[in-house]
Amino acid sequence: MDFDLTQKKIFVAGHNGLVGSAVVRRLTDEDCTVLTADRTALDLRRQSDTETWFAANMPDAVIVCAAHVGGIRANSTYPATFLYDNAQIALNVIESARQSGVEKLLYLSAACTYPRLADQPIPEEALMTGPLEPTNEWYALAKIVGMKMCQAYRQQHGCNFISAQPASVYGPGDNFDPEEGHVVAGMLTKFHNAVANNDPSVPLWGTGTPIREFMYIDDLADALIYLLKEYRDPVPINVGMGEGTTIKALAEAVAGVTGFTGTLEWDTSRPDGMPKRMLDSSRLLSLGWAPTVSLEQGLRRTYQWYLEAEA
Repeated sequence: MDFDLTQKKIFVAGHNGLVGSAVVRRLTDEDCTVLTADRTALDLRRQSDTETWFAANMPDAVIVCAAHVGGIRANSTYPATFLYDNAQIALNVIESARQSGVEKLLYLSAACTYPRLADQPIPEEALMTGPLEPTNEWYALAKIVGMKMCQAYRQQHGCNFISAQPASVYGPGDNFDPEEGHVVAGMLTKFHNAVANNDPSVPLWGTGTPIREFMYIDDLADALIYLLKEYRDPVPINVGMGEGTTIKALAEAVAGVTGFTGTLEWDTSRPDGMPKRMLDSSRLLSLGWAPTVSLEQGLRRTYQWYLEAEA
């Protein structure tokens, strides 16, 4: 074990978000103290506020889940906001962690940091070898900053800082806005509303042909805790399922889960994003970790959570 969590103080930055809340749930299985701070108490985009919080709380380890996230429409509409917010979070948290003597830090990046036309499945070595997907390049650039900071701080300061790129994640706690949220949560809302309104069809963006890798959020949280304990390589590591699904197949699966029996209307004037994005997670799998939740299981769990939250 590279880092023993026993009796350690673990700061989960972004604990109210999709990933952060799952990480907090997962940490209840560990003998550690979880530190959190919501946005009203700590704005991670503000350098002095972040440095002051770290100096006062002195965490032993940090998992950086905090991020400004959204789907294709949100990324295309607010490029400056996505770039500024996410770059500031990375800059402030990583530097504050160094100043306060954090023993280990795990920075959560994203699969969109890889080139648009990278070889599939994408190996870690593909980072920064080609142009990014235009529909989310600003978010991706900010995430690349965070990953490179981990490497730079390791090289210059000897910090045990690592980073990981997950596949597309979904699950309880996601943003279920049909326009601004990620694809799985947005689809669940669209299909749920269509069933409630007896709509004969559901409009969807693009052609339905892009291939994505969807990971249930509790699998990702478990992988991150595993990496915090076991991984110390400067190479950012992929966290994926090793299984791809077309957007059309995803839509059909969501329709089945929600009980929608109408037709799918694909608006081909809307962007698809990357034609294919799957991660080569062989490095992580070779360490002994593996996912446990299938797409169908994850969709059913997520929809059940959504129904209970809406009740």
